[in-house]
Amino acid sequence: MGRMGRIWGAVPSLIGNLSEFRLANPEACYVNIAAVADLPAVNLRSIAELAGVSLMTVSRVLNDSPRVAPHTRERVRAAARSLNYQPDPHLARMMHQVRSRKASRERAVIAVVRDTPSPPFVQDPAHQYVSLPDIAHRAERQGFRAEEFWLGSGGLNARSLGRILQARGIEGVIVSPHSSQVWCAELDYTPFAAATFGYGLQHPSLHRASTNMILGIGLATETLRARGYRRIGLAVTQWVNERSQNTYSGAMLHFQQSLPADDRVPLLLFPGNALGECAGMFAQWMKTHRPDALISLDAFVPEWLAQLGLRVPEDLGLVVHDWTEGMRGFAGIDHRRGHVAAAAVDMVATQLLHNERGIPEVPKQTLIPPVWVEGASVRPLPSEAV
Repeated sequence: MGRMGRIWGAVPSLIGNLSEFRLANPEACYVNIAAVADLPAVNLRSIAELAGVSLMTVSRVLNDSPRVAPHTRERVRAAARSLNYQPDPHLARMMHQVRSRKASRERAVIAVVRDTPSPPFVQDPAHQYVSLPDIAHRAERQGFRAEEFWLGSGGLNARSLGRILQARGIEGVIVSPHSSQVWCAELDYTPFAAATFGYGLQHPSLHRASTNMILGIGLATETLRARGYRRIGLAVTQWVNERSQNTYSGAMLHFQQSLPADDRVPLLLFPGNALGECAGMFAQWMKTHRPDALISLDAFVPEWLAQLGLRVPEDLGLVVHDWTEGMRGFAGIDHRRGHVAAAAVDMVATQLLHNERGIPEVPKQTLIPPVWVEGASVRPLPSEAV
């Protein structure tokens, strides 16, 4: 066997040894800026020594394991920050890059694709979406940078966006539809590792992260019933219901079936693109069905109730269906969008790690359980009122 034959014959053994080395040395899966700058190398052992913990504890913290106490986790993260230690998403994919000799240019960017809908598809600003800071927070923890791209803005269409992403070497995509127009459905996902939020994008069917609003509606109705409310109504927009895959209406109808007929309140679904014009529809619904508690929006609804002479919570309880930090004072359902964002980023990162691209054969779903947020817009529990 010639010299080149002996070299190529050793490649499988080299790859196997490298895999064994990585398993035995988890810190080898990370690189740091300081080392590249010819400064003293920083690895997991350096962080462990500075934080006064074991190497395994550092590895667990960097991989977000729940098996570490909060104060220990923060101490390890503080030590990593002080040493300028960052994970490198490229290194975990090194073997694929060596085999394919594929140049890596800007692969550390995850594109967040949103749309700028045109009339009549423009949704009311009362709707909430997963924010870029929430996405960026998790992306940075994974070693990526999140960057927004708006379809429809400046004439940007799906075909042009696909060319831009490929020209920049961007392979990770998170889709966040902002209307039922769903321009993002026209993007060719073949070259990308992709995930989406909620169910606004039905086709193609990607991996998706969402809040479990079957649990959310169940949590709200159970809490309200425990506080003595009997006629509980749901008043949200059609877009809210559609992008949850009709889980709002489904969960509410299921709840209504457990009630005496006299306590059932029909659903009210507003058209999502003209919420400000729905005061008359809302007033008629309220006068006809007279709910004593509402699961609805923080926008418009409090003003409409005041116009009807109804006080919150004295005359009627109000629960915000999609509670955020800016709605303090209201009781509500927190969708925990930070966790939804993290789940979508992790889906994309996992696909990149395993060199998976395109529309998945079996799309996976991660459903985040929401939490109840206490607020002055509903009466307290009877025991608390004493």
